[in-house]
Amino acid sequence: MDFNIPADVTAYLAELDAFIEKEIKPLERENDNIRFFDHRREWARTDFERDGLPRHEWEALLGEMRRRADKAGHYRYALPKEYGGKDGTNLAMAIIREYLAAKGLGLHNDLQNEASIVGNLPTVLMFRDFGNAQQKKEFIPKLLDGSMRIAFGLTEPNHGSDATWMETRGVRDGDHWRITGAKMWNTGLHVATHDFVFARTSGKDGSPRGITCFIVPTKSAGFKIEEYMWTFNMPTDHPRISLTDVAVPADAILGDPENGLAVAQLFVHENRIRQAASSLGAAQYCINESVKYSKQRKPFGKPLSSNQAIQWPLVELHTEAEMIRNLIQKTAWQMDQMSKPEVALKLSDKVAMCNYRANRLVCDAADRAMQVHGAIGYSRHKPFEHIFRHHRRYRITEGSEEIQMRRVAQYLFGFFKDRKPADE
Repeated sequence: MDFNIPADVTAYLAELDAFIEKEIKPLERENDNIRFFDHRREWARTDFERDGLPRHEWEALLGEMRRRADKAGHYRYALPKEYGGKDGTNLAMAIIREYLAAKGLGLHNDLQNEASIVGNLPTVLMFRDFGNAQQKKEFIPKLLDGSMRIAFGLTEPNHGSDATWMETRGVRDGDHWRITGAKMWNTGLHVATHDFVFARTSGKDGSPRGITCFIVPTKSAGFKIEEYMWTFNMPTDHPRISLTDVAVPADAILGDPENGLAVAQLFVHENRIRQAASSLGAAQYCINESVKYSKQRKPFGKPLSSNQAIQWPLVELHTEAEMIRNLIQKTAWQMDQMSKPEVALKLSDKVAMCNYRANRLVCDAADRAMQVHGAIGYSRHKPFEHIFRHHRRYRITEGSEEIQMRRVAQYLFGFFKDRKPADE
């Protein structure tokens, strides 16, 4: 067993550092762009008079970051070479995600927007694995050049963790489908040209079969954004939508019409392990900053760090981070040795462990950092409140921690025997 980070990944981290210093940090500092990352960040990012959506200037800055990262060959790192990527492995992506998050807030890696100089880009892989030849030719180049953006409509107002009970329906009408229903937390719709809308087209409620993934243009008649849901961490791009007799062509379907949930599950494991790595990196940042501050701050004539009340909670967090790091990297490495179906059958519980424990850790670490820093830690002049508010969502989204723990229990108690896992 070799626990060393592969030499090529170590070299790539240094390459990313050089790119950040040369291209991203100067962009972050010009034209007062630092307002998006200092104590003004929530106000600078949020257009409170426009439904709480991201300000145009903020999204333009993120777009310029992506353009520079793509030009330098970093943005598509995780994609196959056929799409301009570098065939980045799951292990490499886990290491990179942690590394970038551990640097703290910055344009290089803004987790609130899932924006990074090294992109995740799951929709490209969805079309690669489930799209027909025409869909791949039509959609993938547009997704990569930014002329097409797709949102993801799975969750509903009455149905979250178990999508098999969704109420949205698709009915065949000649050479079209007609879709009626509602979706919740349909992230990114304010800039999306299309939406993946999941609807039941056959079968009984509660069955994983009979759910179809439709590719729906957002300008379709009957497709309506009802409201944007304001969240713990603003700005918001999470609307509730309604679909009233929305017509799409018969071929506007991604994947098997009877097994649309397989499309939804495509990137579940890769997404969860990478998101866990990001949470771990942000947690380590909070720990490191707390240690540094406690050595500098000297109340009552001695450093805070001399107090065991400061030392021990940070020791606990640092130990937890080290254990989670090893589990994440081991699991990511194992994922690289298996096919995706094998991962779903053999490693789903380990991915769930990584995800829910890393998400819990970052919330604990951010909270402890606020406590160690005192009043200034609670203020927006430090990033800890922002880190807490952002990462707190991941204990609910990406599969709530209760759902992740249920997945582990299914393996631990043998409930998975004689059947294939179906991710929530």
